[in-house]
Amino acid sequence: MNPGLLPLDWLLGTWECDEPGEGCFPTIKPFRYTETLHFSHVGQPVINFMFNAFHAESKKPLHRECGFIRMQPGTNRVAFIIAQNSGLVEIEEGELTGQQLNLQTQSLARVSFAREPHVQQICRVFQLRPDGKLEQTVSMATDNQPLVQHLHIIYRRAS
Repeated sequence: MNPGLLPLDWLLGTWECDEPGEGCFPTIKPFRYTETLHFSHVGQPVINFMFNAFHAESKKPLHRECGFIRMQPGTNRVAFIIAQNSGLVEIEEGELTGQQLNLQTQSLARVSFAREPHVQQICRVFQLRPDGKLEQTVSMATDNQPLVQHLHIIYRRAS
């Protein structure tokens, strides 16, 4: 592993949820989902990731995200570069404090025919809990809704 990424080594591997996560937003019906996260590296100063979410009951594929995690050398500054299957591409930046990442949108781009209302902001928190589980909370704002919690899920390390 690239030495510049050692502070993030706790993310590496595959993470799966035992219990479905919960999703909600003021404009949609609440839902439950399952998700697998995979974080890997190939020796470069970057972590590769892929997130795959499925509807908890129907098992229908829902959301996909893939991208890269970078750290600013010599700091605790972290950046996620994310492409989503919805046509949204974003850069989230934030800080690593111990084994917690707090990130927020720095830049957004979307395909010209993206469904409205458009996402305007995302805040994401990853935290490695004392029980060894990984917790993720995602908040979102759109053109017509303020920033509110959208997703919450807890994972166990699968490998």
